[in-house]
Amino acid sequence: MPYSSAHKASSRERILKSAIELFSRNGFNKVSIGQIMKLAKLTHGAFYSHFDSKEALYNASIRETLEGSRAARLVKGPLSIKHLTALVANYWNLQELERKSQPGPETVLFNEIGNDNAEIRVLFEASYHRMRRMLETRLIALSRLKKLPFEPDRAAIAEKSRAILASLVGAVAIAKSLPDEEERARVLEAAQKQILLMLGVDERDMSEGFSA
Repeated sequence: MPYSSAHKASSRERILKSAIELFSRNGFNKVSIGQIMKLAKLTHGAFYSHFDSKEALYNASIRETLEGSRAARLVKGPLSIKHLTALVANYWNLQELERKSQPGPETVLFNEIGNDNAEIRVLFEASYHRMRRMLETRLIALSRLKKLPFEPDRAAIAEKSRAILASLVGAVAIAKSLPDEEERARVLEAAQKQILLMLGVDERDMSEGFSA
């Protein structure tokens, strides 16, 4: 007897959720289809009823991560400095790193640095450009409203967005490699403060962003 559409949708969701957790923790190369299906509590053979390949599942997991992330919701929120500081500061804090089943976009990017799989490199590039565009959209909108101390010059803002992503991903890479929890927190906080200073956010707005 064939499974109902609801059952199929539920199984696919379980596979996708398990994949997001494992890929965000270990990266593409260190995760097998068998591990994903074991975590999803489904048989290995059921995988190909939902996805054509491990790469296809990884692609779906990246899209789910980016579209469902708090960062994606924040860039659609009110145009305010408070939301900017929340996007840059709160979203990439240490608590988010510890919740590996709810990864942020910077974790997705960090895990695949240097991956030589051609398909994964394409996905990495697409993820990077999507995150950069999200940041650029927010910065341009705020600068046009005179809420940031610089002109809405697209080239200049693109450079700021590149610097933000490089700083965030680099800070995550260092923090995840340090055993000292206090030093990990300081690395992330230092990176976040430098980003907000680069954007011209004053100390009161920074404090609001970090504590929100």
